Amino acid sequence: MSQLLLLNGPNLNLLGSREPGVYGAATLAQIETELAAEASTLGHQLSSFQSNHEGALVDRIQQARREGVAGIIINAGAYTHTSIAIRDALLAVALPYVEVHLSNVHARETFRHQSYLSDKAIGVIVGFGPKGYRLSLLALHEHLAAL
Repeated sequence: MSQLLLLNGPNLNLLGSREPGVYGAATLAQIETELAAEASTLGHQLSSFQSNHEGALVDRIQQARREGVAGIIINAGAYTHTSIAIRDALLAVALPYVEVHLSNVHARETFRHQSYLSDKAIGVIVGFGPKGYRLSLLALHEHLAAL
């Protein structure tokens, strides 16, 4: 059984009440519960972590390697467009990761089109709402199975 890590960045703790027209009605807790069940079905154990603080996300990424995590699913929220520190942490631990976004960031404000994470990700899932997390899990699962 592989250990996987789901990381969520700033404001994602407000899912379900934050701009439901953009982000949907599902709460982060609902997404995490459903994804953990799906991961278990695929033979993985999924841990989840959310923080509004960049350093906490960096610390959690670094901890992942020490724990033997096999891969990461990350929705860095706004840090996607600003955080070289999160990028550097992901590169430092050298774990495969999938970048996911609930909304289609390419159909939104121009500043959201830039990602500091996507060029090193095994893939990027955008615009499918909460289903994007499941698609990310399936992609990571298939990637790990092919190793």
